[in-house]
Amino acid sequence: MVGHAGAGEKVAMACVLIVEDDNDVREFMDLLLSAHGFETMTAANGREALERMRVKRPCLVLLDLMMPVMDGWQFRAQQLREPALAGVPVVCVTAVAEDTERIERLKAPCLRKPVEFQALLNAVEGACGHHG
Repeated sequence: MVGHAGAGEKVAMACVLIVEDDNDVREFMDLLLSAHGFETMTAANGREALERMRVKRPCLVLLDLMMPVMDGWQFRAQQLREPALAGVPVVCVTAVAEDTERIERLKAPCLRKPVEFQALLNAVEGACGHHG
């Protein structure tokens, strides 16, 4: 069975959650991934992202770090505290040149903005499989 989940478990095998406060960047990533066969969900901040993940578990989170309300650092800390969400892989997408030590504490790879199309697709396909 494709995408079979246990009782009460909601899993979206090819769904990517895009967490980005910039509307243009969020829409661009949404259109790019949709055009390559991925289902997408979007959130403008970490709080929205956690709410969406609790309803439908994505195969990957593309996470901006600098956002209002709840930033990427706070999101990742909370995600790792919640057993049902902790296993969802995260790829950070950021323009901020953070220090390496702080990035390593995220336990997630990072792509630098402006992100290259192929690098973004490779990260998503690596976590979710190819859907094009």
